Amino acid sequence: MGLMVDGRWQDVWYDTKASQGRFVRTEAQFRNWITPDGRAGPTGEGGFPAERGRYHLYVSLACPWAHRVLIYRKLKGLEELLPLSAVNLYMGAEGWTFEPGPSVIPDTVNHAKRLYEVYTIADPRYSGRVTIPFIWDKERRTIVSNESADIVRMLNDAFDGITGNRLDFYPAEHRKEIDELNALIYPNVNNGVYRAGFATTQEAYAEAATALFAALDELDARLATQRYLTGPRVTEADWRFFTTLARFDAVYFGHFKCNRRRIVDYPSLWGYVRDLYQTPGVAETVNIEYYKRHYYGSHKTINPYLIVPIGPEIDFAKPHDRARLS
Repeated sequence: MGLMVDGRWQDVWYDTKASQGRFVRTEAQFRNWITPDGRAGPTGEGGFPAERGRYHLYVSLACPWAHRVLIYRKLKGLEELLPLSAVNLYMGAEGWTFEPGPSVIPDTVNHAKRLYEVYTIADPRYSGRVTIPFIWDKERRTIVSNESADIVRMLNDAFDGITGNRLDFYPAEHRKEIDELNALIYPNVNNGVYRAGFATTQEAYAEAATALFAALDELDARLATQRYLTGPRVTEADWRFFTTLARFDAVYFGHFKCNRRRIVDYPSLWGYVRDLYQTPGVAETVNIEYYKRHYYGSHKTINPYLIVPIGPEIDFAKPHDRARLS
């Protein structure tokens, strides 16, 4: 785990002293948008039109933020338009690398050995965390965006004119509700597990863990009477929620001490996560053993002996009865 300072890599863990033991995630710095005609999106500058052969996607298969994007790439039929490079599951002193290993896909665009090298191509004086996912523009030789929330929004419709895939996970009639759900889920669940796991004081941990389970309790109750978060159809809010749930029992419950309850203990959430997993194409984006090897094998501050647990056994393919709520 490290960061860049004026274009130079430094192996530095998160500093929580100034925040009284609380983990504070830094904001993404590349916030441009791919749009159908190249006009500027909600943030950043224009000049990134949806085109064939122009863009490349960098991911970690272990990362829940990257997982959102991989699900969209699959369900929106964007594999050809967004070829992949995937880093090694181990994140050590040099951060994410392309060292040979399980499921590594080398960097065929910039031929980097370490992910931070790609950031220095985009900005030789870059300062900040080297995060994934991000989309690379081969024409302008820069990062379009390294904010996953923006990336899934642009993938939702930017390439529809090329692919003809009109699947819409951010429908106009549900946008306000989706935004409200994201405002609950992101800080308390998606980032909440990290806030608990990376906390360095009891107070900071208890604060994050309590908020996490309050949100899970609320969402479980919501899903008792409807199949998905906004009703009978899957939306962006569901996919953003899903990637945390898919890792919860195997990683966050033990490794991040989020152990008040497991997802399998929730009557609605357990069926809900299986329902989403069984959406055609989604199961192939999930790899529990890979997630465990990344988290338990990379965070020496939390797990100094890097021991990876043998369990739990999780069967996301087990039948569910969620369809009755449609």
